[in-house]
Amino acid sequence: MTTASATRAPVRSASRPRRTLDWRLRFGVLSLIWGFSFLLIKVGTQGYAPFQVTLGRLVFGTAVLAAVMVVRRERLPRGIRVWAHLAVAAFFLNALPFSLFAYAELTIPSTLAGICNATSPLWGMALSVVALSEDRPTRVRVAGLGLGFLGVLTVLGAWQGFQGVDATGTGLALLASLSYPIGWIYVRRTLAGVGRSPLSMSGAQLLLATAQLGVVTPLFTSMPGRFPVAPTLAVVALGAVGTGVAFLLQYRLVSEVGPTTAQMVTYFIPVIATVAGVALLGESLSWSTPVGAVIVLAGAALTQVRRGA
Repeated sequence: MTTASATRAPVRSASRPRRTLDWRLRFGVLSLIWGFSFLLIKVGTQGYAPFQVTLGRLVFGTAVLAAVMVVRRERLPRGIRVWAHLAVAAFFLNALPFSLFAYAELTIPSTLAGICNATSPLWGMALSVVALSEDRPTRVRVAGLGLGFLGVLTVLGAWQGFQGVDATGTGLALLASLSYPIGWIYVRRTLAGVGRSPLSMSGAQLLLATAQLGVVTPLFTSMPGRFPVAPTLAVVALGAVGTGVAFLLQYRLVSEVGPTTAQMVTYFIPVIATVAGVALLGESLSWSTPVGAVIVLAGAALTQVRRGA
């Protein structure tokens, strides 16, 4: 569920003891929010079509950011080119992956979706080699890439011929995780240094993603005939907390401890998603799932090791 900022927020000045306590609390809360998001998606799709879950998520998430922008008196960015680039970012970072995960969880457990999300750093490393000339791979990072995808095969039980795993749903979840680094690389190449605050840029990004789903959803779904309580509350929480509040927490983390530390939240998401899915939804868990997840996370961590680190 990781997102990327178009611009880096300015570092806030604060005393070290207070800042350390604050970022650790935010880190833990953000990990819980994004880990539980996969459970909320699963519950939401039990009452609504995937596109409707995604649209509701974006509407409530945008509402949270809009409210904060009003309180802080921040304005949306200006310029046709900026908005055009934000529209592409909104598609790859929000509209597409949110929709793919919602469709994936129609046929796969939320635990598997959460683990697939952890492959984002693996895809990102592979893509950055091609798209970012300054991001050259090292032996350690290449080894991490291979190890990570070995973990994916372990999760899916490749030695058993992928029996019991829905190929379509798993493929959609992996495509969703691939969409994030595509969006990150695009943002890095087109929107870095535009001079607007992260809140303003992310608010505009979510607004555009909402508009995109607002156009697509009526074409593939009809108006719900009823509004079941549990799925409705799940969609509201997914949007307001899992998207809106999570955006705010993420950018505060980036501003306080930097993007590298903030991105570590990715490694906690599958753990929390797995615990939530098993404990609250009663999803089954074979030995290969947690073992494969550990291998995936180890590989993803190695791909983040920079030269000279």
